[in-house]
Amino acid sequence: MQQLLRERLEDDKVGVLHGDRSWTWRDHLTEAAAEASAVIGLADPDRPLHVGVLLGNTPDMLRSMAAAALGGYVLGGLNTTRRGDALLADVRRADCQMVLVNDEHAELLDGLDLTGVRVFDVDSAEWAATVAGAGSLKPHAEVGAMDTFMMIFTSGTSGEPKAVQVPHIFPLFSGANLVERFSLTRDDICYVSMPLFHSNAVVAGWAVAACSGAAIVPARFSASRFLDDVRHYGATYMNYVGKPLAYVLATPERPDDADNPLRVAFGNEASDRDIEEFARRFDCLVMDGFGSTESAVIVTRVPGTPRGSIGQGYEGVAIYDAETVTECPVAEFDENGALLNADEAVGELVNTQGAGFFQGYYNDPSANDERMRHGMYWSGDLAYKDADGFVYLAGRTADWMRVDGENLAAAPIERILQRLPAVNRVAVYAVPDENVGDQVMAALVLQDDATLTPVELEAFLAEQADLSSKGWPRYVRIAADLPSTATNKVLKRELIAQGPTAGGGSLWVRDERGTAYRPAG
Repeated sequence: MQQLLRERLEDDKVGVLHGDRSWTWRDHLTEAAAEASAVIGLADPDRPLHVGVLLGNTPDMLRSMAAAALGGYVLGGLNTTRRGDALLADVRRADCQMVLVNDEHAELLDGLDLTGVRVFDVDSAEWAATVAGAGSLKPHAEVGAMDTFMMIFTSGTSGEPKAVQVPHIFPLFSGANLVERFSLTRDDICYVSMPLFHSNAVVAGWAVAACSGAAIVPARFSASRFLDDVRHYGATYMNYVGKPLAYVLATPERPDDADNPLRVAFGNEASDRDIEEFARRFDCLVMDGFGSTESAVIVTRVPGTPRGSIGQGYEGVAIYDAETVTECPVAEFDENGALLNADEAVGELVNTQGAGFFQGYYNDPSANDERMRHGMYWSGDLAYKDADGFVYLAGRTADWMRVDGENLAAAPIERILQRLPAVNRVAVYAVPDENVGDQVMAALVLQDDATLTPVELEAFLAEQADLSSKGWPRYVRIAADLPSTATNKVLKRELIAQGPTAGGGSLWVRDERGTAYRPAG
């Protein structure tokens, strides 16, 4: 990324749009080079030059990202939703010797023991003076392709966040790939409302603009403001991760929704229904893929990808049994599409050829050992593969459920429940059986103004030929929302901790051997 941004230092096309302001690439990167010079001048040469940032989706964050690339030091993308000791632990884990913060996020550091960490408010007059007096940039390092550009923390859906060392080559590779894939040019405008401290926004948003020379719009995601923003900025491309398409689709449809400049939406973890409905409603191409912050397993949709599948894996991507360390058999389906051999076919998604772009978690050898076993990368994602090589996610490794002696995976049941028109978002997870094993529980968030009765749910489930009787949820909660991370991923561990009786909303229960639901109480 260092050399790519150097080549844009002479580019007078608009590169950043925010509110009513704009910067050319030349102006933006000149400011970034000045910041990099200031950071390097302030750094302790005896410590790793790791700079944490709490800047949100702002021009400040874009400037600091470009500064790190130009300056050849490592940026630590601190999660702005973390608080107190958890945030402090991230600062320490990433070995940040300084933290850049703006006025909006300064209070996040109040009361934290930041001994040995220098904090700078980028909105202050003092910082402006420091940057102005820093002089011309002399990079801390001339970076190589596999040198670390950023440390990006995992989303924390299955444990404490870990600092992934993201090399310079990964955003460059991803950005160039997406530019070619969607024929993006300097005339495009990239709307980036996913958190810039997370890999999706970096490699599928920021990198796309940097590689194409398009303008980038850093924004805070708002379902109600989404379409107005797209029209205001003339956005032609957007990235997403998690459930933002569902959030937008939950807003009231308007007759002129398709009258907008958006051409492409690219991301991951959207349901088939949301992909199709978003494309119809806003008249754009929606392309969903699979990827993780670690970037070790890559699966892409290709023409002919079946509904429910995330596509086909790159060379080396396979499904393995973690106990036997052997490849799982191909999935078998009945005439209705129900998976017949889940016990054998569902395994962990791996890269048999090694770590790919994954450089390891910083300062976390035990987590690295867990990921890299038997010379392979183990993703922690459950999946199965059909005879044509198409991969289907089955959830995280914690999403296995043992119901009446049969193994069930959460994701296939979630995909079935998403067919229900009244449902906007869904989470399926295990709660303990009163005797042994698990029971299936589902938390449903309905579409705005939609209603659902127990009888309607029963009728719907009875019509799903590919849903086994054991897959019928024993407990169903109609919830106002689902707990989620800053990157819109559902925090199932919070739902599991609530159990079947805690939490808000309405709870329905099905008798153990029955099909009828009744309100709990």
